[in-house]
Amino acid sequence: MGVERLQVQRTIAAAPDEIFHILSDPQGHVDIDSTGMLQSFTGAPAQGVGDTFVVHMDREALNDYPLGQYDVTVTIASFDRDREISWTILGRIRPQMGHVYGYQLEPVEHGTLVTSFYDWSNADQHWKDAGVFPVVSEAALRATLGILARVVARGQQTT
Repeated sequence: MGVERLQVQRTIAAAPDEIFHILSDPQGHVDIDSTGMLQSFTGAPAQGVGDTFVVHMDREALNDYPLGQYDVTVTIASFDRDREISWTILGRIRPQMGHVYGYQLEPVEHGTLVTSFYDWSNADQHWKDAGVFPVVSEAALRATLGILARVVARGQQTT
């Protein structure tokens, strides 16, 4: 069995609550997306497991599958305020893919160690056999952490 989880880390010069605020907000998801797929959203920030919001997507940004514009529902799978948040994506394809995206936050000297992960170990076998994973590359996860650091810093400058 091959790799079924990607994980990258970066220390960001901010407190965990500042970072978690962005990660639990659908606007934050759009703001830090490095793939260009996330266009806008409908819904409120997550407050706990089971919360949902809709993200309006444009797959043409990756130019890999001809899905065009579509919506997905983000469903929060884990929620430990200022420590961890993860979610699954429910879309129009069947069976549902079953992959999980998330972040873990650990306070460290001079900020927060942020771990971004993408896990398809429990994904539907149909999609594993189709060879679509990983949907998002390790480089994209790493780039998103860089954008997250920039967004957090920008927020610190305005407060």
